[in-house]
Amino acid sequence: MNNHELQNRKNKVFARGQGNAYPIYVKHAKNAELWDVEDNRYIDFGTGIAVCNTGHSHPKIVAAVKAQIENFSHTCVMVNPYEVAVELAEKLTKLAPGDSEKKAIFVTTGAEAVENCVKIAKAYTGRRGVIAFNGSFHGRTNLTMGLTGKIAPYKKAFGPFPGDIYHVPFPASSYGATIEDSLKAIKNLFKVDIEPSDVAAIIIEPVQGEGGFYSTPVELLQELRKICDEHGIVLIADEIQTGFGRTGKMFNCEYSGVEPDLITMAKGIAGGYPLSAVVGKQEIMDAPIPGALGGTYGGSPVACAAALAVLKIMEEENLINRSNEIGKTFNSRLSELQSQFPDLISDVRNKGAMIAIELMCDGNPDKPNADLTKAIISKAAEFGLILLSCGFNSNVIRFLPALTISDDIMNEGLDKFADLFSSLVEK
Repeated sequence: MNNHELQNRKNKVFARGQGNAYPIYVKHAKNAELWDVEDNRYIDFGTGIAVCNTGHSHPKIVAAVKAQIENFSHTCVMVNPYEVAVELAEKLTKLAPGDSEKKAIFVTTGAEAVENCVKIAKAYTGRRGVIAFNGSFHGRTNLTMGLTGKIAPYKKAFGPFPGDIYHVPFPASSYGATIEDSLKAIKNLFKVDIEPSDVAAIIIEPVQGEGGFYSTPVELLQELRKICDEHGIVLIADEIQTGFGRTGKMFNCEYSGVEPDLITMAKGIAGGYPLSAVVGKQEIMDAPIPGALGGTYGGSPVACAAALAVLKIMEEENLINRSNEIGKTFNSRLSELQSQFPDLISDVRNKGAMIAIELMCDGNPDKPNADLTKAIISKAAEFGLILLSCGFNSNVIRFLPALTISDDIMNEGLDKFADLFSSLVEK
């Protein structure tokens, strides 16, 4: 069976809404490489959307999962719990930023983690409103789509969404907004739409993911902390894509010195096994009554075992330091490419190994080049690469390499990307 035949089979049985970026069907993967059913090799700069921070099929994760499955695969943590979940919660509550005593819950997806943050914040405050930011992405459920600050493709045709959700500008040059604009919009909300005493939570990504890999300014996070403290609002940091070493810290909030009240965790948490968590201040986490939080598969023992292996690998292989090294290499190589094509690449940016280039037309950053972005993604596989795009204006190429990638494979992939880029623009 080849890729084309498998794609035809998929198209007959999968709803078109669950499409795939590449008609490439994976046969096996190892660290930063994967091979398709036709034995073509690819360097993976997407890692399943920032999930496989420890690479594909890390032997220590494979061993941990096998050992857990030999004992049992599921009992439901809300019925008969197990030590791997307790141990993982102990570790995550210690790793989370800030000195407050913390507690955790486990669920299965990033969207579930976000939804539970909102539930917990409402239970704790007794309030109704949530403030989010333009360009944000928080999930695909009805509530998390409502929080997400971009219509297409996530929210189109899916409304109405829950009420009492408010969006304010995110400070990024591509959005034409500043920190002052964001803070002014929040103050305006408090005067026009909702009193601060009715706001349960403010949710923000320390680095916007789908929005374009824009870092939240430290000054904004600090001001949000002040606003939340002043008005008794819960500050939620959505660290689903930024966590577990991706941005050169265990969690990106560490750069700001701000302690969120609640943190969402997912993606890189378990090396590819479905798991997510909410970790937060003890008194806030304990607000919901017993039985109010959970899910059948939340805190799967297999996923918890994988997550414990991830934390061990991160420490033993010094992957947080490696994340920063990877980021420096990517930034240097992509900046060289920018110097060759200054009219097409408006920005090269990274936080650790969360890396992006932004594309423009005719040297004008106000003219996003979505067509070139789409062409790069479409042609990437021909050059042996797996790449992802993002951005409020669909003009950002994002790079999310495994933190375990070797220098040789990383530079080979960057060579391939330079060749790919040149092939599309030097005509």
